Amino acid sequence: MREWVCGCCGRWRVSVELIRGRHRYRLSHRYRPEHGGGRNVLGEAGSVTELAELLARRTPIGLADLHETDLREAG
Repeated sequence: MREWVCGCCGRWRVSVELIRGRHRYRLSHRYRPEHGGGRNVLGEAGSVTELAELLARRTPIGLADLHETDLREAG
């Protein structure tokens, strides 16, 4: 599984997952440990265009703000 994280705070994340034979982009928001940790899945998209629209609707970031992360550091 690949994952991209925002460069500003690291709390907005997009993972690419294989669901029912199709790749889906899953947008989630991670809470800080002092707020209990965990994550909230905000939506899924089937294409990069749909992902850009989802980011515009649900977050203050765009595609250009994301960078690929090493899953060992994703924690």
